[in-house]
Amino acid sequence: MTRFFFIIFFLGFTVLGYGQVDQRKKLEQRKAQILKEMKELQNLESQSKTKEKSVLGKIEENSTKIKLSERLISTTSKQTRLLTDDIYTNQLSINQLKRELKVLKEDYANMVVKAYKSRSEQSRIMFILSSENFLQAYKRMQYMKQYASFRKVQGEEIRSKMAELELRVEALSSQKKEKEVLLAESEKQKKDLEQDKQEQEKLVKAIRKDKKKYASEIKKKQQEAKEIDRKIEKAIKDAIAAANRKAAAKAKSAAEKKEITEAAKKEPNKIVMTKEEKLLANSFVANKGKLPWPVREGYLSARFGRHESPYDKDVIVDNNYIEITTNPGSAVRAIYNGEVTAVQIVAGTKAVTIRHGDYMTIYFNLGAVSVNVGDKVTTSQNIGQVYTYPSGKTVMRFYVSQNAKFQNPESWITR
Repeated sequence: MTRFFFIIFFLGFTVLGYGQVDQRKKLEQRKAQILKEMKELQNLESQSKTKEKSVLGKIEENSTKIKLSERLISTTSKQTRLLTDDIYTNQLSINQLKRELKVLKEDYANMVVKAYKSRSEQSRIMFILSSENFLQAYKRMQYMKQYASFRKVQGEEIRSKMAELELRVEALSSQKKEKEVLLAESEKQKKDLEQDKQEQEKLVKAIRKDKKKYASEIKKKQQEAKEIDRKIEKAIKDAIAAANRKAAAKAKSAAEKKEITEAAKKEPNKIVMTKEEKLLANSFVANKGKLPWPVREGYLSARFGRHESPYDKDVIVDNNYIEITTNPGSAVRAIYNGEVTAVQIVAGTKAVTIRHGDYMTIYFNLGAVSVNVGDKVTTSQNIGQVYTYPSGKTVMRFYVSQNAKFQNPESWITR
């Protein structure tokens, strides 16, 4: 009964192990992505060292570095926890194998002793000849053959278990070393993070000392951000209205036209799609998490959702986009097949809206654009170039929406 419960327990760990392998792969990919972004941040930092940065610029850059470090520490910590679980499971397997080997060896030793005692050919013949009848003699012969065969199987099982044990012990040793490396990495990452936070605190203190000077600059940045968001939201609503007008105009009958018009009036912020558009939207959704980055290189300098302001912890910013800082002259790519529905000037730079059924992707802060309204684009097609500010910073803002509802772009793209 105890053995039965152990088997059930072990099988549970085996199933869990397969899940952990998948988790480990995902964590390794995530870690590689974070390290790549950190490397690109360092490269861009070194390129712009010759240019004088404002205190606010330094705070933003340092804030990004801190967030990347925190993500890296969190990922490393998860890897360590998974590895600890693997070590525990492996140790259980080793203990069980040792117990099984002990029993096998004891059984085999007893068999060898018995075989030694009855090793005489004469005693084996006498064992057969002393049978009461032919059937019993036949059964005794079969028993002797099976006994010899069982001894051979038992010996092979011992060798197999010993080989498995050796592999498990090697794996355990490797896992322990890997854990030591991860713990050392984590310790270094925490020290680097602490240094970055101390630097950030110094920069924030500089702002607090001269509130009047920086308050107006911060306010201007916030107002500009709100104005950009307002215009992007309007562009999306305009695209929805234009799509519904176009669908009504293409309607094959008065009844169909009436149906589209009524649906658009009932839900003005929702696109009434054709069958082809529904297929495109479904295809877009099916590729969620596998779509390419809108630029080839760069790092996330602003993330989607609610976050503390880098200038003031008491102020919460709510981003419906992500920002990617990249190299000057970087090309912007469409992340999926679609149709260009808008090319407009927003806050002195250009924005391109591409429609994918009832989904839209918006690429903002382009200096040059190579597509026009109505153009059909394909995945990874160049649509323009990121604008570089006089300060030397090259930043692209990227939005994803379903109708008028913004989505987290990070969950759609991968590198």
